[in-house]
Amino acid sequence: MKAKKIANTFRVDSGKHFHLKDFDPAATGHWHSKEHAAEALQEGIQRTAELQDKLYAQSNWALLLIFQAMDAAGKDGIIKHVMSGVNPQGCQVYSFKGPSELELQHDFLWRIGKDVPARGRIGIFAGSPPERRRRHRPGRIPRRRGRGRAGDDHVRPGQGGERTPVGR
Repeated sequence: MKAKKIANTFRVDSGKHFHLKDFDPAATGHWHSKEHAAEALQEGIQRTAELQDKLYAQSNWALLLIFQAMDAAGKDGIIKHVMSGVNPQGCQVYSFKGPSELELQHDFLWRIGKDVPARGRIGIFAGSPPERRRRHRPGRIPRRRGRGRAGDDHVRPGQGGERTPVGR
């Protein structure tokens, strides 16, 4: 099944008229049995492994996945199942809890900048909503001029002192 079709099923475009009580928690979407869901998961895992190999070989981009939910909402389980086919050498998970005193003295980009994945690698940020309540002093994002298409010129520091482009 195409990822776009699955995403559209669960997509909420506007929270204005969204009420969780209107949705059946037992709904299985497009999957009619556990076997069908397990088969789809295995196909997705294989596809993810193939795409990770291409990401690493090209070394032009990095992938950053951000999971944010309340504690005990299943972030770790999702990461474990969905990313099970990924080569762990090319993937790193970062958990964000409340900021330390040192982190509070800097803007929020300073805190995450050191954990942004390098080109060819996958980074996963896992955090809880209370973590967002810290004090921020948003900083400016440095820009490279005259390269790439519009919107692709934002950069973040990557690991190893390199700069990783961030597409929107």
